[in-house]
Amino acid sequence: MAKKRLHAARKSAKARRPTARPRSKAPDPLLAKLEGAERRDIGHVRLEVGRAGAARVKRMIYPAGFRWSVDMKPIVGTDLCMHAHVGFLAKGEVHVEYADGCVVEHRAPQIVAIEPGHDGWVVGKAPVVLIEFDFEGDTIRRLGMPDAHRHS
Repeated sequence: MAKKRLHAARKSAKARRPTARPRSKAPDPLLAKLEGAERRDIGHVRLEVGRAGAARVKRMIYPAGFRWSVDMKPIVGTDLCMHAHVGFLAKGEVHVEYADGCVVEHRAPQIVAIEPGHDGWVVGKAPVVLIEFDFEGDTIRRLGMPDAHRHS
């Protein structure tokens, strides 16, 4: 009889326990405000820029649904993105398509080198975070990159 009462008491105590609250998700540090950087939003992209010697270090956050030819082309005025992108893809997935039809997929974590003359878009429902290094208008020469995508 005592065992039945003890079992009933345990069962009753479980029933009275408050349900566990779902833990709130910690903020993603890759998306957190970057102290000390110059911030701009352009074509739905958050761009934060800091200096490191002669170079710039940029964090670019592309939202889900971003496509260069839709979001940036009207602002920039060129048919394709004519910038070289060199850096570390820290989060997300990007589809890059060059004028010659060549397609490249980049998925984090990955080092990327994207030549000028491309369209690109975010794949999936998560934002893309690209940490990029450049020398403003001298990036291609200083990094020894081609000025356009070519097959060897």
